[in-house]
Amino acid sequence: MVQLQPIKARIFAVFQNLGTLALLAIAFPFNCTVVLAALLWNFFTQPLKKQVVSNQNPKNILIAGTRMTKSLQLARSFHAAGHRAILVDIDKYWLSGNQFSNAVAGSYTVPDPHKDLEGYIEALRAIAKKENIDFFIPVAIFAVIYYDSNGKAPLSGCCEIFHFDADVTQMLDDKFAFAEIARSFGLSVPKSFKITAPEQVLNFDFSQEKNKYILKSIPYDSVRRLNLTKLPCDTPDVTAAFVNSLPISEEKPWIMQEFIPGKEYCTHSTVRDGESRMYCCCESSAFQVNYENVDKPEIMQWATHFAKELGQTGQLSFDFIQAVDGTVYAIECNPRTHSAITMFYNHPGVADAYLGKEPLAEPLQPLGDSKPTYWLYHELWRLNEIRSLKQLQTWVKNILRGKDAIFEVNDPLPFLMVHHWQIPLLLLENLRRLKGWIRIDFNIGELIE
Repeated sequence: MVQLQPIKARIFAVFQNLGTLALLAIAFPFNCTVVLAALLWNFFTQPLKKQVVSNQNPKNILIAGTRMTKSLQLARSFHAAGHRAILVDIDKYWLSGNQFSNAVAGSYTVPDPHKDLEGYIEALRAIAKKENIDFFIPVAIFAVIYYDSNGKAPLSGCCEIFHFDADVTQMLDDKFAFAEIARSFGLSVPKSFKITAPEQVLNFDFSQEKNKYILKSIPYDSVRRLNLTKLPCDTPDVTAAFVNSLPISEEKPWIMQEFIPGKEYCTHSTVRDGESRMYCCCESSAFQVNYENVDKPEIMQWATHFAKELGQTGQLSFDFIQAVDGTVYAIECNPRTHSAITMFYNHPGVADAYLGKEPLAEPLQPLGDSKPTYWLYHELWRLNEIRSLKQLQTWVKNILRGKDAIFEVNDPLPFLMVHHWQIPLLLLENLRRLKGWIRIDFNIGELIE
Protein backbone atom coordinates (compact mmCIF):
# COMPACT_ATOMS: atom_id res chain seq x y z
CA MET A 1 0.00 0.00 0.00
CA VAL A 2 2.91 2.36 0.72
CA GLN A 3 4.08 2.11 -2.89
CA LEU A 4 0.63 2.45 -4.40
CA GLN A 5 0.58 6.25 -4.57
CA PRO A 6 3.99 6.63 -6.29
CA ILE A 7 2.98 3.97 -8.82
CA LYS A 8 -0.27 5.79 -9.57
CA ALA A 9 1.63 9.07 -9.93
CA ARG A 10 4.05 7.49 -12.40
CA ILE A 11 1.25 5.97 -14.45
CA PHE A 12 -0.50 9.33 -14.50
CA ALA A 13 2.74 11.03 -15.58
CA VAL A 14 3.11 8.61 -18.50
CA PHE A 15 -0.41 9.29 -19.80
CA GLN A 16 -0.13 13.03 -19.10
CA ASN A 17 3.08 13.43 -21.08
CA LEU A 18 2.08 11.09 -23.91
CA GLY A 19 -1.36 12.70 -24.19
CA THR A 20 0.11 16.19 -24.38
CA LEU A 21 2.67 15.08 -26.96
CA ALA A 22 -0.18 13.65 -29.03
CA LEU A 23 -2.09 16.95 -28.88
CA LEU A 24 1.00 18.88 -29.95
CA ALA A 25 1.49 16.40 -32.81
CA ILE A 26 -2.06 17.14 -33.99
CA ALA A 27 -1.34 20.88 -33.91
CA PHE A 28 2.02 20.53 -35.67
CA PRO A 29 0.80 20.44 -39.32
CA PHE A 30 -1.27 23.61 -38.81
CA ASN A 31 1.60 25.45 -37.11
CA CYS A 32 4.07 24.24 -39.72
CA THR A 33 1.81 25.43 -42.56
CA VAL A 34 1.48 28.91 -41.08
CA VAL A 35 5.22 29.23 -40.46
CA LEU A 36 6.13 27.88 -43.91
CA ALA A 37 3.72 30.36 -45.54
CA ALA A 38 5.32 33.21 -43.57
CA LEU A 39 8.82 32.08 -44.59
CA LEU A 40 7.81 31.94 -48.26
CA TRP A 41 6.16 35.35 -47.99
CA ASN A 42 9.34 36.82 -46.54
CA PHE A 43 11.49 35.18 -49.21
CA PHE A 44 9.50 36.59 -52.13
CA THR A 45 8.80 40.02 -50.65
CA GLN A 46 12.25 40.68 -49.15
CA PRO A 47 13.56 42.48 -52.27
CA LEU A 48 10.60 44.87 -52.02
CA LYS A 49 11.19 45.73 -48.37
CA LYS A 50 13.21 48.73 -47.33
CA GLN A 51 16.57 47.88 -45.83
CA VAL A 52 16.90 48.71 -42.15
CA VAL A 53 19.29 51.61 -41.57
CA SER A 54 22.27 50.37 -39.61
CA ASN A 55 22.82 51.87 -36.17
CA GLN A 56 25.60 54.46 -35.90
CA ASN A 57 26.69 53.00 -32.57
CA PRO A 58 25.59 49.33 -32.46
CA LYS A 59 25.85 47.48 -29.16
CA ASN A 60 26.27 43.81 -28.36
CA ILE A 61 23.47 42.95 -25.93
CA LEU A 62 23.50 39.82 -23.76
CA ILE A 63 20.01 38.81 -22.57
CA ALA A 64 19.68 36.07 -19.93
CA GLY A 65 16.67 33.75 -20.14
CA THR A 66 16.58 32.31 -23.67
CA ARG A 67 13.51 30.18 -23.04
CA MET A 68 11.24 33.11 -22.19
CA THR A 69 9.08 35.15 -24.55
CA LYS A 70 10.10 38.40 -22.86
CA SER A 71 13.74 37.65 -23.78
CA LEU A 72 12.68 37.09 -27.37
CA GLN A 73 10.78 40.39 -27.35
CA LEU A 74 13.81 42.28 -26.06
CA ALA A 75 16.02 40.63 -28.69
CA ARG A 76 13.61 41.67 -31.42
CA SER A 77 13.45 45.24 -30.13
CA PHE A 78 17.24 45.60 -29.99
CA HIS A 79 17.66 43.92 -33.39
CA ALA A 80 15.12 46.29 -34.96
CA ALA A 81 17.18 49.22 -33.64
CA GLY A 82 20.35 47.91 -35.26
CA HIS A 83 21.93 46.23 -32.27
CA ARG A 84 23.17 42.66 -31.89
CA ALA A 85 21.31 40.41 -29.42
CA ILE A 86 22.85 37.32 -27.79
CA LEU A 87 20.78 34.99 -25.60
CA VAL A 88 21.94 32.79 -22.72
CA ASP A 89 20.25 30.29 -20.41
CA ILE A 90 21.13 27.39 -18.13
CA ASP A 91 22.11 24.04 -19.64
CA LYS A 92 18.66 22.53 -19.07
CA TYR A 93 17.23 24.88 -21.69
CA TRP A 94 19.72 24.24 -24.52
CA LEU A 95 16.65 23.35 -26.56
CA SER A 96 15.07 26.83 -26.56
CA GLY A 97 12.99 27.63 -29.61
CA ASN A 98 13.75 31.35 -29.36
CA GLN A 99 17.34 30.80 -30.49
CA PHE A 100 15.95 30.24 -34.01
CA SER A 101 14.77 33.86 -34.22
CA ASN A 102 16.39 35.96 -36.94
CA ALA A 103 16.79 38.65 -34.26
CA VAL A 104 19.17 36.42 -32.28
CA ALA A 105 22.82 36.58 -33.32
CA GLY A 106 23.93 33.82 -30.96
CA SER A 107 22.73 31.54 -28.17
CA TYR A 108 24.66 29.98 -25.29
CA THR A 109 24.10 27.90 -22.17
CA VAL A 110 25.81 28.09 -18.79
CA PRO A 111 25.82 25.81 -15.72
CA ASP A 112 22.90 26.06 -13.33
CA PRO A 113 24.07 28.45 -10.55
CA HIS A 114 22.13 26.35 -8.03
CA LYS A 115 24.57 23.53 -8.70
CA ASP A 116 27.76 25.25 -9.84
CA LEU A 117 27.95 28.97 -9.07
CA GLU A 118 31.63 29.31 -9.95
CA GLY A 119 31.11 27.50 -13.25
CA TYR A 120 28.12 29.73 -14.01
CA ILE A 121 30.09 32.93 -13.38
CA GLU A 122 33.12 31.69 -15.34
CA ALA A 123 31.00 30.64 -18.34
CA LEU A 124 29.05 33.89 -18.37
CA ARG A 125 32.24 35.95 -18.33
CA ALA A 126 33.72 33.83 -21.13
CA ILE A 127 30.66 34.52 -23.29
CA ALA A 128 30.85 38.24 -22.57
CA LYS A 129 34.51 38.28 -23.61
CA LYS A 130 33.98 36.19 -26.75
CA GLU A 131 31.01 38.24 -27.98
CA ASN A 132 32.45 41.58 -26.84
CA ILE A 133 29.30 42.27 -24.83
CA ASP A 134 28.52 45.91 -24.06
CA PHE A 135 25.25 45.54 -22.17
CA PHE A 136 23.77 42.78 -20.00
CA ILE A 137 20.06 42.41 -19.18
CA PRO A 138 19.09 39.64 -16.75
CA VAL A 139 15.55 38.46 -17.50
CA ALA A 140 15.14 35.02 -15.95
CA ILE A 141 15.13 34.48 -12.20
CA PHE A 142 18.37 32.47 -12.19
CA ALA A 143 20.31 35.40 -13.65
CA VAL A 144 18.95 37.95 -11.24
CA ILE A 145 19.60 36.51 -7.81
CA TYR A 146 23.12 35.07 -8.08
CA TYR A 147 26.25 37.07 -7.30
CA ASP A 148 29.83 36.16 -6.47
CA SER A 149 31.18 35.80 -2.94
CA ASN A 150 31.76 39.56 -2.76
CA GLY A 151 28.20 40.38 -3.72
CA LYS A 152 29.15 41.52 -7.22
CA ALA A 153 27.22 40.68 -10.38
CA PRO A 154 28.87 37.98 -12.55
CA LEU A 155 29.70 40.44 -15.34
CA SER A 156 30.85 43.28 -13.09
CA GLY A 157 33.71 45.06 -14.85
CA CYS A 158 32.98 43.34 -18.19
CA CYS A 159 30.09 45.46 -19.44
CA GLU A 160 27.22 47.67 -18.31
CA ILE A 161 24.74 45.67 -16.25
CA PHE A 162 21.15 46.84 -16.37
CA HIS A 163 20.27 45.55 -12.96
CA PHE A 164 20.24 46.42 -9.28
CA ASP A 165 23.05 45.72 -6.83
CA ALA A 166 22.90 42.55 -4.72
CA ASP A 167 21.50 44.19 -1.59
CA VAL A 168 18.80 46.09 -3.48
CA THR A 169 17.84 42.96 -5.44
CA GLN A 170 17.55 40.97 -2.23
CA MET A 171 15.38 43.65 -0.64
CA LEU A 172 13.04 43.89 -3.64
CA ASP A 173 12.77 40.11 -3.94
CA ASP A 174 11.81 39.85 -0.26
CA LYS A 175 8.08 40.56 -0.14
CA PHE A 176 8.22 41.71 3.48
CA ALA A 177 11.34 43.89 3.08
CA PHE A 178 9.81 45.46 -0.04
CA ALA A 179 6.62 46.33 1.84
CA GLU A 180 8.66 47.97 4.60
CA ILE A 181 10.76 50.08 2.21
CA ALA A 182 7.68 51.14 0.21
CA ARG A 183 6.00 52.20 3.44
CA SER A 184 9.09 54.24 4.33
CA PHE A 185 8.73 56.02 0.96
CA GLY A 186 5.24 57.11 2.03
CA LEU A 187 3.53 54.67 -0.34
CA SER A 188 0.54 52.46 0.42
CA VAL A 189 1.02 48.72 1.01
CA PRO A 190 -1.15 46.12 2.81
CA LYS A 191 -0.46 45.19 6.42
CA SER A 192 2.30 42.60 6.40
CA PHE A 193 3.93 40.25 8.90
CA LYS A 194 7.04 38.13 8.43
CA ILE A 195 6.32 34.50 9.34
CA THR A 196 9.09 32.08 10.26
CA ALA A 197 7.05 29.52 12.24
CA PRO A 198 3.46 28.21 11.92
CA GLU A 199 2.76 29.23 15.53
CA GLN A 200 2.98 32.90 14.58
CA VAL A 201 -0.08 32.46 12.38
CA LEU A 202 -1.96 30.12 14.68
CA ASN A 203 -1.52 32.52 17.62
CA PHE A 204 -2.44 35.63 15.62
CA ASP A 205 -5.59 37.46 16.78
CA PHE A 206 -7.58 37.75 13.54
CA SER A 207 -10.66 39.03 15.43
CA GLN A 208 -9.13 42.52 15.53
CA GLU A 209 -8.67 42.68 11.74
CA LYS A 210 -11.02 44.19 9.18
CA ASN A 211 -9.83 42.02 6.30
CA LYS A 212 -8.64 38.45 5.98
CA TYR A 213 -5.01 37.52 5.26
CA ILE A 214 -3.12 35.32 2.80
CA LEU A 215 0.23 33.56 3.13
CA LYS A 216 2.91 33.77 0.43
CA SER A 217 6.37 32.27 0.36
CA ILE A 218 9.12 34.89 0.38
CA PRO A 219 11.50 32.63 -1.62
CA TYR A 220 10.00 32.09 -5.09
CA ASP A 221 7.59 29.15 -5.16
CA SER A 222 6.22 28.47 -8.65
CA VAL A 223 3.49 26.14 -7.34
CA ARG A 224 2.25 27.60 -4.06
CA ARG A 225 2.34 31.19 -5.35
CA LEU A 226 -1.10 30.53 -6.86
CA ASN A 227 -2.60 29.42 -3.53
CA LEU A 228 -4.65 32.32 -2.18
CA THR A 229 -6.32 30.56 0.76
CA LYS A 230 -7.74 33.26 3.01
CA LEU A 231 -7.06 33.22 6.73
CA PRO A 232 -8.58 32.47 9.08
CA CYS A 233 -10.33 29.50 7.49
CA ASP A 234 -13.84 28.41 8.50
CA THR A 235 -12.62 26.63 11.63
CA PRO A 236 -9.45 26.72 13.74
CA ASP A 237 -8.76 23.10 12.82
CA VAL A 238 -8.90 23.85 9.08
CA THR A 239 -6.67 26.88 9.59
CA ALA A 240 -4.14 24.79 11.55
CA ALA A 241 -4.18 22.02 8.94
CA PHE A 242 -3.52 24.48 6.13
CA VAL A 243 -0.79 26.43 7.91
CA ASN A 244 0.99 23.28 9.08
CA SER A 245 1.00 21.96 5.51
CA LEU A 246 3.27 24.81 4.39
CA PRO A 247 7.09 24.65 4.54
CA ILE A 248 7.45 27.63 6.89
CA SER A 249 10.80 28.00 8.68
CA GLU A 250 13.59 30.45 9.48
CA GLU A 251 15.32 29.34 6.28
CA LYS A 252 12.11 29.62 4.20
CA PRO A 253 10.15 32.56 5.63
CA TRP A 254 6.68 33.55 4.49
CA ILE A 255 4.74 36.78 4.53
CA MET A 256 1.24 37.03 5.98
CA GLN A 257 -0.35 39.87 4.07
CA GLU A 258 -3.68 41.61 4.44
CA PHE A 259 -6.04 40.60 1.63
CA ILE A 260 -7.58 43.81 0.30
CA PRO A 261 -10.63 43.29 -1.94
CA GLY A 262 -10.32 45.12 -5.23
CA LYS A 263 -9.03 44.99 -8.78
CA GLU A 264 -5.61 43.48 -9.50
CA TYR A 265 -3.06 45.07 -11.83
CA CYS A 266 0.52 44.35 -12.85
CA THR A 267 3.13 46.74 -14.22
CA HIS A 268 6.58 46.84 -15.78
CA SER A 269 9.04 49.72 -15.35
CA THR A 270 12.42 50.12 -17.01
CA VAL A 271 14.36 52.46 -14.72
CA ARG A 272 17.70 54.24 -15.07
CA ASP A 273 19.09 56.17 -12.08
CA GLY A 274 15.59 56.49 -10.65
CA GLU A 275 14.01 57.69 -13.91
CA SER A 276 11.17 55.55 -15.20
CA ARG A 277 11.92 55.28 -18.94
CA MET A 278 9.45 52.59 -20.01
CA TYR A 279 6.17 51.64 -18.34
CA CYS A 280 3.05 49.58 -18.94
CA CYS A 281 0.09 48.48 -16.83
CA CYS A 282 -2.39 45.62 -17.29
CA GLU A 283 -5.22 43.96 -15.49
CA SER A 284 -3.81 40.99 -13.62
CA SER A 285 -4.71 37.50 -12.46
CA ALA A 286 -3.04 34.67 -10.55
CA PHE A 287 -1.85 32.97 -13.76
CA GLN A 288 -1.19 35.87 -16.11
CA VAL A 289 -1.02 35.07 -19.83
CA ASN A 290 -3.00 37.96 -21.34
CA TYR A 291 -1.82 41.55 -21.48
CA GLU A 292 -3.71 44.68 -22.51
CA ASN A 293 -2.45 48.12 -21.59
CA VAL A 294 -4.74 50.18 -19.34
CA ASP A 295 -4.51 53.81 -18.28
CA LYS A 296 -4.31 54.00 -14.48
CA PRO A 297 -2.54 57.29 -13.59
CA GLU A 298 -2.63 56.57 -9.85
CA ILE A 299 -0.75 53.29 -10.36
CA MET A 300 1.78 54.92 -12.67
CA GLN A 301 2.32 57.64 -10.07
CA TRP A 302 2.97 55.00 -7.37
CA ALA A 303 5.47 53.09 -9.55
CA THR A 304 7.24 56.28 -10.69
CA HIS A 305 7.49 57.59 -7.12
CA PHE A 306 8.99 54.30 -5.89
CA ALA A 307 11.56 54.25 -8.71
CA LYS A 308 12.58 57.84 -8.01
CA GLU A 309 12.95 57.22 -4.27
CA LEU A 310 14.96 54.06 -4.93
CA GLY A 311 17.24 55.96 -7.32
CA GLN A 312 18.67 52.80 -8.93
CA THR A 313 19.00 51.26 -12.40
CA GLY A 314 17.11 48.09 -13.30
CA GLN A 315 13.68 46.67 -14.00
CA LEU A 316 10.70 46.67 -11.64
CA SER A 317 7.61 44.50 -11.97
CA PHE A 318 4.88 45.41 -9.49
CA ASP A 319 1.64 43.68 -8.54
CA PHE A 320 -1.09 46.04 -7.32
CA ILE A 321 -4.54 45.97 -5.78
CA GLN A 322 -6.80 48.97 -6.27
CA ALA A 323 -9.34 48.96 -3.45
CA VAL A 324 -12.98 49.92 -3.85
CA ASP A 325 -12.22 53.42 -2.52
CA GLY A 326 -9.59 53.89 -5.26
CA THR A 327 -6.52 53.53 -3.03
CA VAL A 328 -3.64 51.71 -4.73
CA TYR A 329 -1.69 49.11 -2.74
CA ALA A 330 1.46 47.40 -4.02
CA ILE A 331 1.38 43.70 -3.13
CA GLU A 332 4.88 42.73 -4.21
CA CYS A 333 7.77 43.59 -6.52
CA ASN A 334 9.87 41.37 -8.77
CA PRO A 335 13.17 43.02 -9.75
CA ARG A 336 13.20 41.75 -13.32
CA THR A 337 11.51 42.01 -16.70
CA HIS A 338 7.75 41.47 -16.83
CA SER A 339 6.15 39.51 -19.66
CA ALA A 340 3.87 42.52 -20.20
CA ILE A 341 6.69 44.05 -22.29
CA THR A 342 5.36 41.87 -25.12
CA MET A 343 2.92 44.79 -25.63
CA PHE A 344 5.89 46.84 -26.90
CA TYR A 345 6.24 44.53 -29.92
CA ASN A 346 5.77 47.42 -32.37
CA HIS A 347 7.37 50.25 -30.40
CA PRO A 348 10.57 51.66 -31.98
CA GLY A 349 11.83 53.25 -28.75
CA VAL A 350 12.46 50.18 -26.56
CA ALA A 351 16.20 49.94 -27.23
CA ASP A 352 16.75 53.59 -26.38
CA ALA A 353 14.70 53.21 -23.19
CA TYR A 354 17.36 50.75 -21.99
CA LEU A 355 20.49 52.17 -23.61
CA GLY A 356 19.79 55.91 -23.70
CA LYS A 357 20.94 58.22 -20.93
CA GLU A 358 19.24 61.45 -21.95
CA PRO A 359 16.15 62.11 -19.76
CA LEU A 360 12.77 61.46 -21.38
CA ALA A 361 9.80 63.82 -21.14
CA GLU A 362 7.75 60.86 -19.94
CA PRO A 363 8.10 57.06 -19.84
CA LEU A 364 7.48 55.15 -23.05
CA GLN A 365 4.17 53.28 -23.05
CA PRO A 366 2.75 50.78 -25.57
CA LEU A 367 1.61 52.48 -28.77
CA GLY A 368 -2.06 53.31 -29.09
CA ASP A 369 -2.47 50.85 -31.96
CA SER A 370 -0.68 47.95 -30.23
CA LYS A 371 -2.90 44.92 -29.78
CA PRO A 372 -3.36 42.93 -26.55
CA THR A 373 -0.94 40.00 -26.44
CA TYR A 374 -1.68 36.38 -25.64
CA TRP A 375 -0.14 32.91 -26.16
CA LEU A 376 -2.24 30.96 -28.67
CA TYR A 377 -1.44 27.55 -27.22
CA HIS A 378 -2.54 28.76 -23.79
CA GLU A 379 -5.78 29.95 -25.34
CA LEU A 380 -6.31 26.60 -27.12
CA TRP A 381 -5.79 24.86 -23.78
CA ARG A 382 -8.50 27.07 -22.28
CA LEU A 383 -11.07 25.80 -24.76
CA ASN A 384 -11.81 22.90 -22.42
CA GLU A 385 -13.02 25.44 -19.84
CA ILE A 386 -15.69 26.89 -22.12
CA ARG A 387 -19.20 25.89 -21.09
CA SER A 388 -21.47 28.26 -23.02
CA LEU A 389 -21.87 29.97 -26.40
CA LYS A 390 -21.24 33.35 -24.75
CA GLN A 391 -17.91 32.15 -23.37
CA LEU A 392 -16.96 30.85 -26.81
CA GLN A 393 -17.86 34.18 -28.43
CA THR A 394 -15.71 36.02 -25.88
CA TRP A 395 -12.82 33.63 -26.55
CA VAL A 396 -13.04 34.18 -30.33
CA LYS A 397 -13.26 37.96 -29.84
CA ASN A 398 -10.13 37.97 -27.69
CA ILE A 399 -8.23 35.98 -30.31
CA LEU A 400 -9.31 38.22 -33.20
CA ARG A 401 -8.60 41.52 -31.45
CA GLY A 402 -5.26 40.44 -29.99
CA LYS A 403 -1.87 39.16 -31.14
CA ASP A 404 0.15 36.06 -30.32
CA ALA A 405 3.15 37.16 -28.28
CA ILE A 406 5.58 34.79 -30.04
CA PHE A 407 4.44 34.83 -33.68
CA GLU A 408 5.76 37.50 -36.06
CA VAL A 409 5.30 37.22 -39.82
CA ASN A 410 8.87 38.41 -40.43
CA ASP A 411 10.27 36.12 -37.70
CA PRO A 412 8.05 33.02 -37.60
CA LEU A 413 10.42 30.20 -36.60
CA PRO A 414 10.21 30.70 -32.80
CA PHE A 415 6.46 30.06 -33.02
CA LEU A 416 7.14 26.65 -34.50
CA MET A 417 10.20 25.75 -32.47
CA VAL A 418 8.93 26.75 -29.00
CA HIS A 419 5.76 24.71 -29.36
CA HIS A 420 7.08 21.76 -31.35
CA TRP A 421 10.71 21.47 -30.27
CA GLN A 422 11.29 23.12 -26.89
CA ILE A 423 8.13 21.96 -25.10
CA PRO A 424 8.05 18.42 -26.62
CA LEU A 425 11.67 17.81 -25.58
CA LEU A 426 10.84 18.92 -22.03
CA LEU A 427 7.85 16.56 -22.06
CA LEU A 428 10.00 13.69 -23.33
CA GLU A 429 12.48 14.33 -20.53
CA ASN A 430 9.67 14.22 -17.98
CA LEU A 431 8.38 11.04 -19.60
CA ARG A 432 11.84 9.51 -19.24
CA ARG A 433 11.88 10.43 -15.56
CA LEU A 434 8.23 9.35 -15.10
CA LYS A 435 7.58 12.85 -13.79
CA GLY A 436 4.31 14.74 -14.04
CA TRP A 437 3.69 18.47 -14.10
CA ILE A 438 1.05 20.96 -12.99
CA ARG A 439 0.87 23.06 -16.15
CA ILE A 440 2.78 24.04 -19.26
CA ASP A 441 3.77 27.69 -19.30
CA PHE A 442 4.38 28.56 -22.94
CA ASN A 443 5.08 32.14 -21.85
CA ILE A 444 8.25 31.25 -19.94
CA GLY A 445 8.90 28.03 -21.87
CA GLU A 446 8.78 25.68 -18.89
CA LEU A 447 6.87 22.80 -17.37
CA ILE A 448 5.75 23.84 -13.89
CA GLU A 449 6.29 20.78 -11.69
